[in-house]
Amino acid sequence: MPIYTCTTTESTLPRSIKAALAREIATIHSQINHVPSTYVNVAFHELSGDNLYTDGAPASPVLVSGWIREGHPKTEVTRLATEIASAVTRIAGVPAEQVLVVFESSPASFAVEGGRVLPEPGQEQAWIAGT
Repeated sequence: MPIYTCTTTESTLPRSIKAALAREIATIHSQINHVPSTYVNVAFHELSGDNLYTDGAPASPVLVSGWIREGHPKTEVTRLATEIASAVTRIAGVPAEQVLVVFESSPASFAVEGGRVLPEPGQEQAWIAGT
């Protein structure tokens, strides 16, 4: 259901760190939003060092953008962002000052997965069961 894109410069995150971070993001999302982690998608997008800037200078932050369905409680979305940011720092060793996590959302009905329109938050179990 959700899509997380982690944007970094090339070679910032080795394959093993990407795998560990993807697993942790899936676990965090699954626990907070009560959906199986099998529905959590994580993509890594790497840019050359001259294509990512902070304050007008080349930089190597980890930028995590995510899409989630509208309707989740704001406190849970904040918790989701906070826990993912902490996971990036803990797993990848990237200082918190170089981590940005941000979410965009839209109505569940604006997305289709597996040929079905996504459920509204709170209706996941019926959707998973196919009803």
